[in-house]
Amino acid sequence: MPRQRAALVNRKENCVEVSQYSKHWPCLLPQHGPGRKHLRKIALEPWQEEIVDREAEEFVLGLIHSDGCRVVADDRGVLSVRYHFSNRSEDIIGLFTAALDHLGIPWRRSTKHVVSIYRKEATARLDEFIGPKDVAVPLNGVHYTA
Repeated sequence: MPRQRAALVNRKENCVEVSQYSKHWPCLLPQHGPGRKHLRKIALEPWQEEIVDREAEEFVLGLIHSDGCRVVADDRGVLSVRYHFSNRSEDIIGLFTAALDHLGIPWRRSTKHVVSIYRKEATARLDEFIGPKDVAVPLNGVHYTA
């Protein structure tokens, strides 16, 4: 929206809300629409698929930040890193798992709405571009799950 200015609102210290309104957002983000997202079709346009294929790590990072988490579990005294992604939309889960497949990262469905990444090599690979939010990657003293 080159002719529009974004609105900036200071919400609190170190936090700024940025917004911009336009009737053309659906052209750029065709997945947005009325109704619950887990009940409507969510699919990428061909131009979006090209970007996701090229920037799969960034796509996975964004999905983990929006609907996922990185946890350090205590398995009988052994700390293990795990990643989980949760969403009620089967289409969004499919986009997430396709990106993981593209990156060669194994995953499994731990429940109907949750994808989990447990394997040592897989969690180490995710830590290369996601990692913990408050500590340098990888977390010292943590053994990745096998």
